[in-house]
Amino acid sequence: MHSIKRLFKALFNATLTPLIALLLIFEEWGWEPLARAMDRLARLPVWSQLERLIRRLPPYMALVVFFVPMLALLPVKLLAFYWISKGHALLGLLVVLAAKLLGTALVARLFHLTQPALMQLPWFSRWYLRWKTWKDGIIAQVKSSRPWRLAHAIGRKSKRAAQSFVAAIRQAFR
Repeated sequence: MHSIKRLFKALFNATLTPLIALLLIFEEWGWEPLARAMDRLARLPVWSQLERLIRRLPPYMALVVFFVPMLALLPVKLLAFYWISKGHALLGLLVVLAAKLLGTALVARLFHLTQPALMQLPWFSRWYLRWKTWKDGIIAQVKSSRPWRLAHAIGRKSKRAAQSFVAAIRQAFR
């Protein structure tokens, strides 16, 4: 039985962990900018009023509100996979990506609003801390990997080259 458990763990680590790592990196990359974009909505009177109501929710109502976007976007994602299965791969992929971006933005903002209430739930606080530790470990492992460091270095060089190119173009047209 012990060897079967090791086999499943190795299989999980070899197949699902890289996929989960990619998802976590995407979430990490998008969480802050998307949350800031949602912050801009808070300037709208109706939106800010709604956010004030969400901030005052008791813990279990906050939990429901926090999970609503995930459940609401599930049919959209299923529709996208249906389109993919019917040969409309690009449309399906675009819908999945749009749903992922929208979902990440909403969840980031809602978590910001509901986190104080959610952390009052002992079980949520305990699982959130476990999740955060596990997620941070996966992200640290990815970021310390050679492919990540190489891609990051290429990205920095490309950004500097693009900035130099734009500066040269601007200088030429002055």
